[in-house]
Amino acid sequence: MKTTVSSLCKAVLLAITLSAGGASAAPIFWTDWTGGDLDPGTGFQAQGTITTGSSTVSVTYTNPQGISFYQPSGGIYYYSNGTDGPGGTSPYTSSAVDNRPPTTDIIALNQQGQQTLTFSQAIANPVFAYVSLNGNGYAFDRDFDILSFGDASDGNACGYWGCGTSYKQVVGAEYQLLGTGEPHGVLQFKGTFDTVSWRSLSNENWNGFTVGVQDTAIDFCTANPTAPGCAPAVGGVPEPASLALVGLALGALGWRRRSRG
Repeated sequence: MKTTVSSLCKAVLLAITLSAGGASAAPIFWTDWTGGDLDPGTGFQAQGTITTGSSTVSVTYTNPQGISFYQPSGGIYYYSNGTDGPGGTSPYTSSAVDNRPPTTDIIALNQQGQQTLTFSQAIANPVFAYVSLNGNGYAFDRDFDILSFGDASDGNACGYWGCGTSYKQVVGAEYQLLGTGEPHGVLQFKGTFDTVSWRSLSNENWNGFTVGVQDTAIDFCTANPTAPGCAPAVGGVPEPASLALVGLALGALGWRRRSRG
């Protein structure tokens, strides 16, 4: 059987296209927060795990100022207003997020200041669910998209503590999440990275959050090699996903040469 280089290249391109087309259907993998405070001083540190389809990613949250409370199991489920139900219009679901946080896990903040999430390996397109961000705001070190919030203007049910809108404001190198009323919702960072830092803009009784991911960077970029954060680095050095695709093409060409011999 005679196979041309052109047909092999078309096959590789088709595989890339098909794998990229299914990316939007991926579920969100949320953090399972565990244990207690790992900081012996006045600050707070906690760890959790994110279990994707093929990997387990460790997540470490560090806040030198301390927090209001930590709920790694049991307690109130703040990702519902009590009426939206599993199939309702939650402030935490949207066209990009099919599944709200599945447990009561939450980290509640009450101090202004810097804080950081660190992942044990690079992850792709993380989502950040926030609860009751009234009278406060978050200033992140990277850009984000607001996916949903609990208010009739967004077509969603209100949050646990009521309704409120959310909006983004860019100030210098900071990307601020602000709102009116009682903001509850989800934002998403686009790209692949292993840390996210932000600061709470003011003190408040409490506001809370948890975090999830679309996938690990390796798995996501293998399926979506041209997505943000997955393109070859400056200088032409391919990312892991690009290397895999190059290997696929070279393997196909090698098979062609052997078949002609």
